[in-house]
Amino acid sequence: MSRVTAEGTTERVLRLLALLQRRSSWTAAEIAERLQVTDRSVRRDVERLRALGYPVHATAGVGGGYRLGAGTRLPPLLLDDEEAIATAVSLRLASGGTVAGTGEAALRALAKLDQVMPPRLRAEVRAVHGATETLVGPGAEVDAELLVTLARACRDAVRVRFRYAARGGEERGRTVEPVRMVATARRWYLMAWDVDRGDWRTFRLDRMRDAAPTTWHFRPREHPDPVAYVQRSVTEAPYRYLARVRLRAASDQVRELIPPQVGRVEDDRDGWCLLTVGGDDIDWLAVHIARLGFTTQILEPPELRAATARLARRLAEMSANG
Repeated sequence: MSRVTAEGTTERVLRLLALLQRRSSWTAAEIAERLQVTDRSVRRDVERLRALGYPVHATAGVGGGYRLGAGTRLPPLLLDDEEAIATAVSLRLASGGTVAGTGEAALRALAKLDQVMPPRLRAEVRAVHGATETLVGPGAEVDAELLVTLARACRDAVRVRFRYAARGGEERGRTVEPVRMVATARRWYLMAWDVDRGDWRTFRLDRMRDAAPTTWHFRPREHPDPVAYVQRSVTEAPYRYLARVRLRAASDQVRELIPPQVGRVEDDRDGWCLLTVGGDDIDWLAVHIARLGFTTQILEPPELRAATARLARRLAEMSANG
C-alpha cells in the first residue's frame, strides 16, 4: 500500500470513528454516503476499527446498521484511569440531583464518558457508586445504566424498548420516542411519545426493565413542556379523586408546603391561589388540605365537600369529649 493510500485510509477510518461517536447508530448506506465510499469499504474500515480495539457492533436486517459499543480504551481525552473514575463517579452523584442545576448537564456528560470508558474502569465506577450513599429524601432507586441509556436515546432521537410495570403490577412491552427525563425529589420520570398508543406518556424509571435502544431514528415532534407535563401527570392522572381548591395565600407560601410532585399551585387573583392535588382517599385529601391552615374555597369535586363536613363533625366530637 502506498503512503498516499495509507494516509487516505487512516483519515477515512478516523472520520468513520467520529461518525460513530456522534450518533448511536448508522446504517451502512448512510456511512458510505457520508464518506463517499462503497459498502464494501465501510465493512473494511469497520474491521480496521475493531482491530484497533474499538467495539463496533453490527445489526442485521431492516433498519440495521453499526453502532459503537463501550470502548476498550479511552480516546485522546487526556484523562488517566484515576481521573476518569473520579469524573464518572462525580457525574453519577450529580446526575442524581444532589447538586442543584447540574443534574441534566451531568447526565449528558456521563453518557458521553460512559460511551468510551473501558469495561475495567466501568466496573471500578460501579463499585465506588455502589458503596456510596447520599443524604437525600426517600425515593425509588434507579439504575445508573438506565439513566445513561435513556440519556443517549434522548440525545440521539432513537426509539427505546422496555418492559414496564403498571400500577396494578401487570408488565407490558413498550416502544417509545423519548424526549426528556425529569427528576423530582423522590423519583425519575421519562416523558416520551408512546408509539403503540400514539400519545404522550410519562413513565417512572423505577418501573422500567430491560430498556434497550433501537436503531430506529425518529424525527422529533412538537411536544409539551416536559417539566409541566410530568408534574400534571404525577399530580393528577394516577388518582381516583382530583381536588381543586382556592387558598387565601400567596402561591409561594403554598409551594413551600406542597412539593411539585404532590400538587400544582397556580396564581389566582386578589391574594388567592389555586391548588390542584390528587388522591385515592377523599378523607385523606380533606385532612391534608385542612392542615395547610389557609382559608379555603372548594371548587371540586363535590365529594370533597362531604369529606370536609365529616372531618368537621369528628373534630367537634373529639373536642366535646375531651
